[in-house]
Amino acid sequence: MPQQRVMIPAAADGIGKEIARAFAAEGAKVHICDVNESALASFRNDFPDIAASRVNVRNEGEINAWFDDALDDLGGLDVLVNNAGIKGPTSPVEGIDLAGWRECLEVCLDSYFLCAKRAAPVMKAQNSGCIINMSSNAGQHGFGNRTPYAAAKWGVIGLTKSLAIELGRHNVRCNAICPGSVKGDRINRVIQGEADVRGVPFDVVAREIVGNQSLERLTEAHEVAALAVYLASPAAFMINGQDIAIDGHVETFHIK
Repeated sequence: MPQQRVMIPAAADGIGKEIARAFAAEGAKVHICDVNESALASFRNDFPDIAASRVNVRNEGEINAWFDDALDDLGGLDVLVNNAGIKGPTSPVEGIDLAGWRECLEVCLDSYFLCAKRAAPVMKAQNSGCIINMSSNAGQHGFGNRTPYAAAKWGVIGLTKSLAIELGRHNVRCNAICPGSVKGDRINRVIQGEADVRGVPFDVVAREIVGNQSLERLTEAHEVAALAVYLASPAAFMINGQDIAIDGHVETFHIK
């Protein structure tokens, strides 16, 4: 298989970093971006051969400038992994202000549209390509007390299915990965936020999360990364327009 050229927004740490690591290990040429300067410094130290740019994905101009630089650096684009995300406000809906709602959707949904808008013409011109959008099982089930996040992730699935229809005739595929609770600092912050809103201990919420799954453990970031690499491979060519859960089979998604 020819060397893949991969762009991954918001990939200096967490799941994005694991995805970058996995593609690089397969021999891909990767260009990431992130807004977090300290995370970027750490990433560059760990992966000196992977280009890493500072980009605020809430800013269309910065996204466009990054695409100009990355396309020149990579010499084209085969895979876009839309990975940007924030947890958004944790509150009953009446306690969420419009600014918090909009920030969450700008990062978790608008940035995916803006990146796909730039990637699509490149992929259509070469008659090949793969877009992978990071959604969530919150985009399949909903998530009480986190309505902005869930709404954005449902939107990502709608975007994914629409792009699959639009781009399929050009041999460009688009799928969404829907992780459950992925082990790391981010899920710990989510759990603590939920615990604070409900006035219960951290451990109560943590037990509920894995207790709602058939496989009762947190998902590992490297497992999500392996799925992304597979979806971008020729072996997955006939997988298109899908929202694929990797969550140990969530049986219920209900606030106690």
